[in-house]
Order: sequence, then structure tokens, then C-alpha cells
Amino acid sequence: MQRFSKGDRVRIDIPDETDPDHEQYHGVHGHIVTILTDDAEAVTGDERDEHLYRVSLTSGETADFRWRDLRPPINEDDGSVS
Repeated sequence: MQRFSKGDRVRIDIPDETDPDHEQYHGVHGHIVTILTDDAEAVTGDERDEHLYRVSLTSGETADFRWRDLRPPINEDDGSVS
């Protein structure tokens, strides 16, 4: 089961400030450009972990994230979730 689809706009949400990716990515928006599949589900036991989402960030950088690090975007004009 995929939570997001190619082309979806997303917000990176890494609330754990001790996570090495928190400072660089938390709160950043982007678009999903591709969805990769791997065998992480075999390690975690969670079928959602088989998907790795490649996100093109507003900075121009591309990075990969699991479902747990992605949320719907915040509309930056009025603070609402879109």
C-alpha cells in the first residue's frame, strides 16, 4: 500500500531533533518524483516500508524518504494543510 503517489506535493516531517536529517530536511516541501521498492519490509515487518519515496525538494536537491517522514504539505500562504 502506497501512501503517496508520483507527483504529490509533500512536506518532510522529522520531529526527532536527534535524527541526523532533522536540521536539513524537517519542514521542507517538495514533490515525489519516483517511488522505489526495496526489502525493508522484511526487516521491519511493516509493508509500508517497502516503498522509498524520492522527493525533489524546493531547494533543488533530491532525497529519499520513507512514508513515516512524509506528510501532506502546508499551504505556505495561509498555514492550512492542502
